[in-house]
Amino acid sequence: MPTPEEAVIGAIQKLGVLFEKIEIDPAFADTAAFCEKYGYPVDRSCNTIIVASKKEPRKFVACVVLAHTRLDVNKQVTKLMGVSKASFASAEEMMALTGMQVGGVTPFSLPPGMPLYVDKRIPNLDWIVLGGGGRSLKIKISPAVFERLGAEIVADLAV
Repeated sequence: MPTPEEAVIGAIQKLGVLFEKIEIDPAFADTAAFCEKYGYPVDRSCNTIIVASKKEPRKFVACVVLAHTRLDVNKQVTKLMGVSKASFASAEEMMALTGMQVGGVTPFSLPPGMPLYVDKRIPNLDWIVLGGGGRSLKIKISPAVFERLGAEIVADLAV
């Protein structure tokens, strides 16, 4: 069974896109700490956030936003999900759904059929940093990869 990081690398290789692996100390996996320690700009670092509907049957979606912005769960994400209330999935739910830990969640190797929403500011950048599946890896890649992942680009996903 591959590690989450190996699964992510395999998924990116299958997409046939160029990327750079950034191996890091797991203690610096959280975005602010990563940017400070390794010198990457926070406005190029992305957070992948799993959101869950409150009511049964629970629905889950993945959202990618720039680290210096905040995901609009209450208005935008609930509208996209077609639900009245939603919140961040718990660390346990994220792990059960994706096999990934907080600090390493990434749009690569998400469960089949999980909707992927990306803030419209991201595709305009020439490169971004995403999680690598675990706390010891980040991925530097072109945001054009979201097209290959079938992501929906959303205006005002983040504020």
